[in-house]
Amino acid sequence: MSKQLVLMDHDGGVDDYLATMLLMTMEHIELLGVVVTPADCYAEPAVSATRKILDLMESSHIPVALSTVRGINPFPRLYRRDSFIVDHLPILNQNETISTPLLAQPGQDFMIQVLRDAPEPVTLMVTGPLTTVAVALDKAPEIEAKIQKIVWMGGALNVGGNVEKSLEAGQDGSAEWNVYWDPISAARVWESQIEIIMCPLDLTNNVPVTSEVVYKMGRQRHYPISDLAGQCYALVIPQDYYFWDVLATAYLAHPEFYQLREWETEIITTGLSQGRTKVVSKGRKISAMDKVDKEAFYNYILQQWAR
Repeated sequence: MSKQLVLMDHDGGVDDYLATMLLMTMEHIELLGVVVTPADCYAEPAVSATRKILDLMESSHIPVALSTVRGINPFPRLYRRDSFIVDHLPILNQNETISTPLLAQPGQDFMIQVLRDAPEPVTLMVTGPLTTVAVALDKAPEIEAKIQKIVWMGGALNVGGNVEKSLEAGQDGSAEWNVYWDPISAARVWESQIEIIMCPLDLTNNVPVTSEVVYKMGRQRHYPISDLAGQCYALVIPQDYYFWDVLATAYLAHPEFYQLREWETEIITTGLSQGRTKVVSKGRKISAMDKVDKEAFYNYILQQWAR
């Protein structure tokens, strides 16, 4: 059976590294590369941490490329600094050199090349803003036919967003950060005919990172991947933190854990609701992860990281 071709596009948050780690454990997946979109991070440590993680997982043959796109509404510095912390974790710094290659080619151009060269359509696993995808589509519209689907952690359909009014004055609280960073690019992807499967806040709000799960990772810390995952989640446990990107990525391995629901939607690009993914009649049809078997999901990630 041939493997499913996947290109990862993440934006350097703590859960982005963990989603990459989970993806690397999926035996039915052939990961063609990792693009780092510089959104919820600082670019240099995010790229460095990504390469070190691939080294740790003995996957240094997989190339990493830094996208040079920029968003409209920057993530808060407090969020972005986590990329420095992860890059300095001891488990990622046992070797003096990094083997995983960093391409000189910008991430958006690498995405175009990967899609053009792929023998069959590729799934884009996107756990950050859609800007790199949008720029690639604008530069090379023909690659749309080479994208099998986009599985995306982003949006909030029938719940409030996570762009807090206290951080972003003039917003109404309906936006989700991966849309809000660059709603114009999200709207560009919405204009395409690509199948989109969203993992919105509507679902992730119900799947928190709990002390119980982190303690279980600690009890299997003799496995390097569990050790790293547990350290990453320990950094964020004082916050209201959820399995955002990891929950979205697990769909690639076990879609049967999830129930999907179709919605008609649009991306709001201006005004108080800038960055909102709004349910509207006759809007762009997408599928959203609506429900998940939480226990099966928790057990799955613990099993996959026991290595």
